[in-house]
Amino acid sequence: MAKIGFIGCGKMASAILQGVAKSGKFQGQPLLLSSRNQVRAAELAAHCGAEAAESNQALAVAADVIVVCVKPDDVGSVLGELKEALTGKLVVSIAAGLPISRLRQFAGNGARIIRVMPNTPALVHRGATAFSRSAEVLDEDAELVNELFGSVGRVFEVPESALDAVTGLSGSGPAYIYTVIEALADGGVLMGLPRALALELAAQTVVGAGEMVLQTQMHPAELRDMVSSPGGTTIAAIEALEEGGLRAALIGAVRAATEKSLVLRDIK
Repeated sequence: MAKIGFIGCGKMASAILQGVAKSGKFQGQPLLLSSRNQVRAAELAAHCGAEAAESNQALAVAADVIVVCVKPDDVGSVLGELKEALTGKLVVSIAAGLPISRLRQFAGNGARIIRVMPNTPALVHRGATAFSRSAEVLDEDAELVNELFGSVGRVFEVPESALDAVTGLSGSGPAYIYTVIEALADGGVLMGLPRALALELAAQTVVGAGEMVLQTQMHPAELRDMVSSPGGTTIAAIEALEEGGLRAALIGAVRAATEKSLVLRDIK
């Protein structure tokens, strides 16, 4: 049984760890956690049924799989300090933008590397995660990553060339949808609905629409046409959305986040 260690306890690491703990799929399997903030690490470890390691070095020595959940500009220093302990181990990085080639430079040639892009809905088991593997990664390594992140949502293996676009779409995507939900709720309040009711209706509408796409496998345009009666309220609303540039704004958001991910490749 592989011992899995998480370095870092920020928002993304917390979402993954808590989601994994809630799923119960890794119950009884040792999980380790370390961070610069040892107090926070101890609190999160206790909450998730994990064990707080004394240091990153201690975690790297004890774990078979090291999941690196620190900011992109900290990855080099974190992995560089652990290089000797990473030989023969699987290193999983969730850092945006950093390609496998850079991660290998940081971790050393002896490490097997998988680059992952998850998102925060992992906390409620509705995550969307994509990953790419280095050439030396074993099939069982990929299966473990698929199981780990599959316990908190859907997982897709993609070529590494696709991961920056994944970052722009699903990695940053929850923030776009939160903005949409907030705007819908504001519209409901403008039209006289109580704030709490408007927010719940907006959030549930987004959840339901997403499930319709996933479960029916129909194109969103087909589903939209199903609720757009001739001369009706929905088509009038669609006209307003097109005039407001919603479609172009969302496409532009994905482009901007993807291009920012590409810039992060230059981090040293």
